[in-house]
Amino acid sequence: MAERKALPPRGPVERTSLQFLQSLREKNASENTITAYRKDFTKFSAYAGEIDWKDIDHVFIRGFLSKLYQDGLSKTSVARALAALRSLYRWMAREGKLKLEQNPAALVSTPKLPKVLPRVPTIEEMNSAFDGPMPEQASFAERDRVIFELLYGCGIRNSELVGIRLDDIAWSNEAILIRGKGKKERYVPFGENARDAIAVYLKKRQEILGSTKKKTATLLLNLRGGPLTTRSVGRIVKAIAVAKGMSPDVHPHTLRHAFGTHMLEEGADLRAIQELLGHERLSTTQRYTQLSVQQVMKVYDKTHPRAK
Repeated sequence: MAERKALPPRGPVERTSLQFLQSLREKNASENTITAYRKDFTKFSAYAGEIDWKDIDHVFIRGFLSKLYQDGLSKTSVARALAALRSLYRWMAREGKLKLEQNPAALVSTPKLPKVLPRVPTIEEMNSAFDGPMPEQASFAERDRVIFELLYGCGIRNSELVGIRLDDIAWSNEAILIRGKGKKERYVPFGENARDAIAVYLKKRQEILGSTKKKTATLLLNLRGGPLTTRSVGRIVKAIAVAKGMSPDVHPHTLRHAFGTHMLEEGADLRAIQELLGHERLSTTQRYTQLSVQQVMKVYDKTHPRAK
């Protein structure tokens, strides 16, 4: 029997990165966050090799970012990698794992990113999308209407949508229990249109479960009776948007942006929107004020006699 080769010992950077990721799991950080950090730390660990933390300075980190650019990464990806390193250094400082007068990652400038705000459909475009039946190519029209109603009507994330279970719906209060990032829970209200769409869909859902002999707790199912995935939701939303004459760039998060923007335009309180969207910080919600101001400027340019 051939002797098994031992794996080479992990370097200091990789060992510490794994400890940080474990701490994030213990704090119930979202899987998307952990996955993104892991990818960035894997690249940095490979670049650092066996180098000790005390030998890593801001010049070394700049070299790492240059390597990412050479590998074809975008400014956004490079900026994210730098942000991940800053978070790692802050954690090491709190844990007493590294005594540094200053965080070397903080001395490196963040790549300047273009300030591109997502294009949000107008209220009229969204109302038109709900007029009439779902497009003929929709394989499960009753379910697909529920997807559109909940993403736009409740402003929830794609991952939150597919996680809704039947017993999360409080019919008497017309609210749904949503499990957000970091396993934080909140109730979001749903309107009459969403309620009616769900009621119609539940009959079709029962037929699917009856024919497939499956028992599934989640609200949204595929045609095989299994839970719907976020990837499938993305495809469905795009197909409906295109069929309804909307931009092919529309995706589930576009409808979440539209929810926040339209509520703000109609006079909703920013803190109420923050609660509904499940934002931890008000500054995140304030992005919607930028979107609304942009809309107001367009109206001004088109209508005010002194704007031209």
